[in-house]
Amino acid sequence: MGRGRQKAKATRQARDMKYYSPATDLSALERELGGARTSSTRSASPVVHDDYDETDYSSYEDKYADYDDEDDTRRIG
Repeated sequence: MGRGRQKAKATRQARDMKYYSPATDLSALERELGGARTSSTRSASPVVHDDYDETDYSSYEDKYADYDDEDDTRRIG
């Protein structure tokens, strides 16, 4: 007798969660997403940081040129 009641309760809870729509504070959402920017507080263009070192892998190009990934003759199965 308990399974039918349990399933009905789970169905009701799922339906309640599906159609639940809480009140949304759109002005707070706009502030959070940055829609309320002013030109005096934030710059219009993003700041790019070039602090990282870009590794040069060109010395490995000749060393591993003999390895061809397209001629893989292994079979699976």
